[in-house]
Amino acid sequence: MLGTIFLSETVGTAMLLLLGGGVVANNILPKNKGNGTGFLMVNWGWGLAVFAGVLASYKSGGHLNPAVTLGLVASGATEFVPGVPVDAVSIMTYIGAQLLGAFIGAVLCWLAYKKQFDEDAPAGFKLGVFSTGPEIRNPLWNVVTEAIGTFVLVFVVIAAGKFSGAGATPVANLGWLGALGVALLIVGIGASLGGPTGYAINPARDLGPRIAHAVLPIPDKGSSDWGYSWVPVVGPIIGGVVAGLLSGVLLP
Repeated sequence: MLGTIFLSETVGTAMLLLLGGGVVANNILPKNKGNGTGFLMVNWGWGLAVFAGVLASYKSGGHLNPAVTLGLVASGATEFVPGVPVDAVSIMTYIGAQLLGAFIGAVLCWLAYKKQFDEDAPAGFKLGVFSTGPEIRNPLWNVVTEAIGTFVLVFVVIAAGKFSGAGATPVANLGWLGALGVALLIVGIGASLGGPTGYAINPARDLGPRIAHAVLPIPDKGSSDWGYSWVPVVGPIIGGVVAGLLSGVLLP
């Protein structure tokens, strides 16, 4: 069963990063049909990327995000999906698959936009396809921003599960309608809270592609900005865990 979970989360997260990274590449890299379409288009692209990723990972409940996985643990969930108890092995299975899937999706995005990456473009734009970065660099406040955005994500995901009568189960168990709800939530978080940091709200979404950026042969790619890389990991984990803990109080 854990092998199925690993495959499901890997495929779903790869789909997420292929499409999510793709909308950023289309928007900011040169010689693209969607060049300059703006941040709101990026928000919608990421929302639909989550929609596709959640549907593709139906077997595992469509976490796609270590913050969601850890938030469910903190909420007191006893199973991730029927037959998969919450324990150290299943937690690591989810998180490992999410990181691998994010790396694979980023590589596929690079392949799709290989010729655009080969064109002359600022190194920051090329990195921006793979990972997030702040508009004003202040690590403490950047962590706060990421934590708040992720809190909203995980808290509403858990609330949606409770609303369906399923308890603190992954929202993908609501079917495609639940996946659409999460997609719209991602669009809303991006439009409302995404401006300061680019709203990673997902450690795997940022770390896996940042590793891909570091190892891929991208011309003039510049630094992978490892000095900032901990922020979109720590912030979302804090936000997700706090959301899980508070869900038991605020979502009785």
